[in-house]
This record gives sequence, C-alpha cells and structure tokens, in this order.
Amino acid sequence: MSEQKQITDASQQPSLLLASSSPRRRDILSRLRLPFRIVPADLDEDQFAREFQGSFPELVEALAAAKARAVAAAEPAFDGWILAADTTVILEGDMLSKPVDRADATRMLRLLRGRAHQVATGVALYNRRADALTSGHCSTLVRMRPYSDAEIEAYVATGDPLDKAGSYAVQHELFHPVERVEGCYLTVVGLPLCLVTRLLRQQGLAVAPLRSPAADDPPGCMWSSQCRPPLPLGAVGQ
Repeated sequence: MSEQKQITDASQQPSLLLASSSPRRRDILSRLRLPFRIVPADLDEDQFAREFQGSFPELVEALAAAKARAVAAAEPAFDGWILAADTTVILEGDMLSKPVDRADATRMLRLLRGRAHQVATGVALYNRRADALTSGHCSTLVRMRPYSDAEIEAYVATGDPLDKAGSYAVQHELFHPVERVEGCYLTVVGLPLCLVTRLLRQQGLAVAPLRSPAADDPPGCMWSSQCRPPLPLGAVGQ
C-alpha cells in the first residue's frame, strides 16, 4: 500500500478532515504524516465574498472558517478537527480569484505580467463537538516575470489556470510565471505549513515543532528546506 493511500485511508479513523478537493493542499498536508480524510466544502464562495465586510486577508480567513463549518454540518458523525483553507491574489487593491473562463484567465495573466502582487491564504481549524474555531492567514509578495502573450496563450490552453486564484500556479513546470517570492512559498501554493502546524499544535495534535532544532539550519520556519520552489537560483527572498 502506498504512503499516500495510508495517509488518506478512512479506515484509520483519522482525527482530521481536509475541507478541500485541491490536490496541492492534499499533497502539502500529507507532509505532516497525520492521517486525514478529504471532504470538500459545499459553499458559495462568490456570494460569501460579496457579502463580506473586511480586508482581503480577513476574507480568506473567514472563508476558510466558513468552509470548515460547512463540512462539519455535512459530517455530523465526525467529532475530530476540520482543516480548511482559501487563497486569493491581490493586485493593487483588487482581488483576482479563480477565472470564470479562458478569456478571463488571459486577462488576469496580462494584468499580473511583470508586476508585484500579494497572495493571501487563510487557514481555519474547527471542531463541531466543542464548537471551537482557530484561524489565521499568511500573506506573501510575489513578483511575476515579463512572460509573452504567446506563453500566456500556451499556458491557458492547458486548462491549468481555471481552478486557481489569479489564474496561475507558481509551481507549474512549463510556464514558470513567477520571478521572485518574498515570503512563504507554500502560502502561494495554497497551504502554509508553518501556520497549519501552529494551529494544530494549539489544539494538542501531535505534529513537529515550528522550528528545526538542527544547528546548521537557519532560524525560521522548519519547513523552509522542504518547500523550495522550482524557481531560478536566487529567486526566492528570505
């Protein structure tokens, strides 16, 4: 049996649900080696965003909490913790969420080209039985390279941008849209393990400490050596 199947096998009676269908979040969470089960949230995110009063980072945190509560309502027999996340792209005061179609994806990629923007990811951990909620958000500055219209067209044709905030994946092996990441790379992918680890430990779940004890490691997030992005040498800011 593969490690991934062992991790997500419901027969292990995991104490954690991941409220997301994103394969990227699934893969990131599996690094913690905690058993979990996937139950996507059924939530009208667009309506929630329209009605929300607050900043965009506050919005993604609130959306993560709403997703966790939605899964709790759909899984009344589950009494463990539900982990949810939401990510958005913020360009000069405007939010770029998932594109509605390929033309919209093309528009967003042209807007982002050669410019810097913020990516915010909110994370929430919820337990229905205790009605306990803990949440937070991370923001990272991302600088895009000056890719061409032809590159945009080829990337959009793959269909990859259609389920991603801002219409791009920082880790895409062919497009490589990002020139520099100044902050947490996994925030841009969609699930900052530094924040997830902190929330889980606050609730007594056994996960690794936030900082690496290795003497030769630089101080900071213990996951920094595990989430190095496929970017040109020197492209990731610290």
